[in-house]
Amino acid sequence: MLSETITAAAALLRAGRLVAFPTETVYGLGGAATDDTAVARIFEAKGRPSFNPLIVHVPDLAAAEACAVFDDRARAVAAAFWPGPLTLVLPRREEAGLSRLVSAGLPSVALRVPAHPVAQALLRAAGVPVAAPSANRSGGISPTRAEHVVASLGARVDMVVDGGPCAVGLESTVLDLTGERPILLRPGGITPADLEAVLGAPVVSGSDDPMAPKSPGQLLSHYAPDRPVRLNATEARPGEALLGFGPAPGATLNLSESGDLVEAAAHLFAALHALDDARFTVIAVMPVPDKGLGLAINDRLRRAAAPRT
Repeated sequence: MLSETITAAAALLRAGRLVAFPTETVYGLGGAATDDTAVARIFEAKGRPSFNPLIVHVPDLAAAEACAVFDDRARAVAAAFWPGPLTLVLPRREEAGLSRLVSAGLPSVALRVPAHPVAQALLRAAGVPVAAPSANRSGGISPTRAEHVVASLGARVDMVVDGGPCAVGLESTVLDLTGERPILLRPGGITPADLEAVLGAPVVSGSDDPMAPKSPGQLLSHYAPDRPVRLNATEARPGEALLGFGPAPGATLNLSESGDLVEAAAHLFAALHALDDARFTVIAVMPVPDKGLGLAINDRLRRAAAPRT
């Protein structure tokens, strides 16, 4: 039955339609990256700013090298972490035929080889690079289950391939290798220490120009629920929901009662979805250690709490 679903979804992608599908990080809203109209439909469906680039998903390194120029550094990290939750920003190959909308007019492209078996099967069946940001309205909470996609996008997506809950539950690490220095544009499941061990060189943490970012997730107010988010809370005020971490008696939900950052990352977006409810005035979030995966969790939380634009 799943094979029939994959075949149908691949046909829709080749026809320029939009398909939401699971990866190990979050669900992606996919469209053929070589089709300007399909890519434009992604922006339209998400209400996404046109200057925010999309990640292009491919099934393997060979397909990635057809889209971008790889140097020894890029091949080394790809060999170490692909398939997996790592996105590389590299110089785009003009002959690849990728839509310029994918890169927001920049000469670079963000590429990833996902590890999820459903994503792999779909990409191979489609036979085209697939641009796929998170399958939710722009600036909202990223989806880690098929029902999150349906709730956020509804009829804006032509098909949702249900592959169950996402294992990682946090978007990919984004590494910019377009310059001499490796630059971490977005923290994620692959940590700076992981990357430095392979590259043999320091990875500089940096962010894009917020008005012309090279990768997704760089806008200040992002990953935001409708409810305001209050950080570093120790308790819930009247009317608030409390999102706990570690021992937290009275928490409405807890990212990880044992203080496990991996568990917390996997639960983050589902918890924000659950607490983004009219019963609550604010989502109050207890502190999460700013180390390892906590760096990525706090990055998402700060963006969720940023002033709305």
